Amino acid sequence: MHRGPVMVLAEHGRITDVDLTGANPPEGVAVTDLGDATLLPGLVDAHSHLVFDPNGNAERQMVDDDDATVLARMREHAARALHAGITTVRDLGDRGYLALRLREEYEEHAAAEADAAVDAGPDGLLGPQIVAAGPPLTGSGGHCWYLGGVADGTEAAVAAVRERARHGVDLVKIMATGGMSTTGSNPGGSQYSPAELRAVTDAAHRLGLPVTAHAHGAAGIADAVAAGADGIEHCTFMTPSGVKADLATIDAMAAAGTYVGATVVKPREGMPAEVLQTIEPYWENQALMWRRGVRVVCCTDAGINAYKPHDVLPLDVAYFAGQVGTNSSALASVTSLAAESCGLGASKGRVARGHDADLLAVRGDPVHDLGALRQVCAVYRAGRVVRTAFR
Repeated sequence: MHRGPVMVLAEHGRITDVDLTGANPPEGVAVTDLGDATLLPGLVDAHSHLVFDPNGNAERQMVDDDDATVLARMREHAARALHAGITTVRDLGDRGYLALRLREEYEEHAAAEADAAVDAGPDGLLGPQIVAAGPPLTGSGGHCWYLGGVADGTEAAVAAVRERARHGVDLVKIMATGGMSTTGSNPGGSQYSPAELRAVTDAAHRLGLPVTAHAHGAAGIADAVAAGADGIEHCTFMTPSGVKADLATIDAMAAAGTYVGATVVKPREGMPAEVLQTIEPYWENQALMWRRGVRVVCCTDAGINAYKPHDVLPLDVAYFAGQVGTNSSALASVTSLAAESCGLGASKGRVARGHDADLLAVRGDPVHDLGALRQVCAVYRAGRVVRTAFR
């Protein structure tokens, strides 16, 4: 991290220069003086669910609410994330491709108003960059079945991949195992066979799409890694006898460059005992993976419950740093590394020439105190003002 004056020049949403010499700005440019704030790239939440209201029942909402209601809620969630400095959101499970519809809405507005400074208000016209997977592939009655992505067997699963490609998804998500938030689902149990997982990843890769696999069970994790999945979400390593790391699979992930989405989970009062007992070994395994060279990305699973509002990433990253790595590595995990996991490493996650002018200014030094991430001075999305200390 550079300590001292910095001048960032931006035009048409991109950073055109970064000066660290203390030089004066060129004549004729509009200048915003952020004082002694720390300037960072905008944060990237690599695992979110914009369709889910954290204060509601996801399963009931997805069954009962119409698209207009859900989309309005998604605009609010996206605006809340952006206001917190989360300028990129990877949505890993929507219903009816609504995250893609919201992505298109933002892109159309940005194209129409390319030269205008637009405030992020309740109309939701200025939003974060959305990376969208569409409805996740799952088995009948499987984890998140209510999102509409049920695909049983190889033929149906491959057809589902092709359907998502036609809709314009950025990646494919498959529920390799059950999950903790779906009634009757076994989070440690596999939902797809090794052959089915291989067929899905091969089909997606042929279409130029990466694949990330939701996987809590150790067997499902190993199968997804062997099948060539580009990412593993949660990566809990559940076994019939408890949570236990699989070193062979971990080393295979490190060798392959597989990303692990370490969704932050903290012990809390009232948490079911079967979940609570997994938390300590879960974090031990995340730290072990990081030490062995796996690309561990701090992310949130925003929307899944009341503890996961869509602006929670700045809070979660401090907890992540206490469990995995250092403050500096945690910051990289929610900026440059997270951007790479989303396929956006060339344009997001760094304050560098040629990158998007997605910027976050905070009071204090987050390298020493990650609480500074919640002391927001300003947020910029593609060079446009989203929030300043005076708003």
